[in-house]
Amino acid sequence: MQLSDKYPIVTLSGPRQSGKSTLLRNSFPQYTYLSLEDLDIREYASVDPRGFLATYSNHVIIDEVQRVPSLLSYLQTHVDKAGETGMFMLAGSQNFQLMESVNQSLAGRTAVLKLLPFSHKELQGANLLPSGVNAEIFTGGYPRIYDKDIAPVDYYPYYLQTYVERDVRQLRNIGDLGKFVRFVKLCAGRMGQLVNFSSLSNECGVSVATASSWFSVLEASYICYLLRPDWNNFSKRLVKTPKLYFYDTGLACSLLGVNSAEQVNSHFLRGALFENMVINEFVKEGWHRGIEPDLRFWRDSQGNEVDLLVYEGDTPRAYEVKSSATFSVDFFKGLSKWAALTGVTEDRLNVIYGGETNLNTSKGQLLSWSQYDYKAL
Repeated sequence: MQLSDKYPIVTLSGPRQSGKSTLLRNSFPQYTYLSLEDLDIREYASVDPRGFLATYSNHVIIDEVQRVPSLLSYLQTHVDKAGETGMFMLAGSQNFQLMESVNQSLAGRTAVLKLLPFSHKELQGANLLPSGVNAEIFTGGYPRIYDKDIAPVDYYPYYLQTYVERDVRQLRNIGDLGKFVRFVKLCAGRMGQLVNFSSLSNECGVSVATASSWFSVLEASYICYLLRPDWNNFSKRLVKTPKLYFYDTGLACSLLGVNSAEQVNSHFLRGALFENMVINEFVKEGWHRGIEPDLRFWRDSQGNEVDLLVYEGDTPRAYEVKSSATFSVDFFKGLSKWAALTGVTEDRLNVIYGGETNLNTSKGQLLSWSQYDYKAL
């Protein structure tokens, strides 16, 4: 939170219950905390924004700020007049509404950060790691699960119910919530695959435009995201469709009907769940340092693929993700084809796998999922 010394406002976004309020309150204990979920506070901010900011003029945390987007215009004038740094910490759980308002009213006046559920490194540092890869996939990273010792099967169904009843209704006028929940579950079944809105719309019984609109809701509320293909500098034979992932594998498991860590081990989507977990670590590592990582994947029309490209300037580092704990030289097949096309050397080719041993091979590095630091930049 060093950015509070450089900007008058710091905005923290992320999924509901990812720990935004706790982080801000612990980082700035001297600040007054307000939540616009409180009806009285919300009405005060809505009806009398000038009076609200006269009362809470400095060193204030305003949570769920997207509930009163008009307040941000008054904040702009308020902080411009004061000319100070670190005046307000804003938090919100709906990226579309929040960022639309921030970009319109607070451009240049706020640092924007994102907070996702716990990363592997954070769980490890707090001695909270689940026992093994399957348990980590199944449990996910939402802080409340660890803080209150809640079983994932008792947490995620209620999280989804709350999400549908509150966030979805605020973001879109969705008439058939049952169909929307089915849509979310269908997305879980396509984790790690090229997104196909036509197929999703057919199975859900809605139009393609509706399916696309619903997915934008999932993106805006940090449920799903798209990993873009890397194709601009190559031939026309490359795939140009993005792949679908979930920000939390615990929620994905719940949507898939997975009820235990043991069930993960035999699930037909275990490879996709493992891949999703690993890619999430790169996303979290970047975002939690205030960096937007440049992450892509590569696939050609023949099915050759590299799961993840992490760009560092113009030269990417390539990663293949394999859930198997046993090394096979075939792990490097897609990487080798990509390297031959691009001229990237073996020192930038990596396989992250389900085992515990790191190895340097003639084709690249073999990296243990549990030991790698997942630096995105």
